[in-house]
Amino acid sequence: MSADAAAPSPYFVALGGGRYRPTEQASGAWQPGEMHFAPLGGLLTHAVEQHRAAAGGAPLLLTRMTFDILGFLALDETEVRVETRRPGRTIELTEATASIAGRDVAVARAWHSVAIDTTAVQGGAAAPLPAPEGLRAADFAKGWGGGYVRSVELRETGEGTPGRNQAWQRTGHPLVTGERVAPIARWIGLIDGANGIAVRERPDQWMFPNLDLTIHLHRQPEGEWVGFDTTVVFGPSGQGITCTELHDERGHVGRASQTLTVRPA
Repeated sequence: MSADAAAPSPYFVALGGGRYRPTEQASGAWQPGEMHFAPLGGLLTHAVEQHRAAAGGAPLLLTRMTFDILGFLALDETEVRVETRRPGRTIELTEATASIAGRDVAVARAWHSVAIDTTAVQGGAAAPLPAPEGLRAADFAKGWGGGYVRSVELRETGEGTPGRNQAWQRTGHPLVTGERVAPIARWIGLIDGANGIAVRERPDQWMFPNLDLTIHLHRQPEGEWVGFDTTVVFGPSGQGITCTELHDERGHVGRASQTLTVRPA
């Protein structure tokens, strides 16, 4: 078998002109024919970083990504358009919109800020997670459907309880083929999986899809592993929240939150 034949398939294939074809690896967990938002979040981050690089602006660092999911994400050709909403030399706001079959399905807004040396005053980070090496492998696909959850390697500390867990994720699958992808886009393309890290109820009995995803970073992540220290709360009237402290192998890098809509399956 050739090296090309053995290579893991990507989540998306670039078709040119801001168009991308999702593969089965990007398929979602809630229903057939659906795209998982995790790789789509990575794709929107990729589009933002690609747009900024092409514009030749200041070398700013990503500090916040907010995604709003506007509707059903069909596993179909996806078009992404990007615009700079607030240009600047020290801060910049960029917006990316994904559409499928002519309908907008997700919007991302990214804040970038200037890099300066603040090591003299840094502090307040969460305690690091146990390193992924040596932790037990877990079956992320158990109880879930779709190609995305089967494409991700999951390792857990083994101390999880309903609604609470610590774990690491990585994937060997490229985010996009046909275009150069920034490492941070691949890293962010794993974070939406937080909603399945610390489930409170079985997903075949209760549905709890997220309406959004917000990521704040106080340091740029490094490496292929994403660490999750996740808590899930269900309220009494159909609302819920997933809150995650995010880590790389060097330590804490930021936080993520998701708004959940909770209902019987």
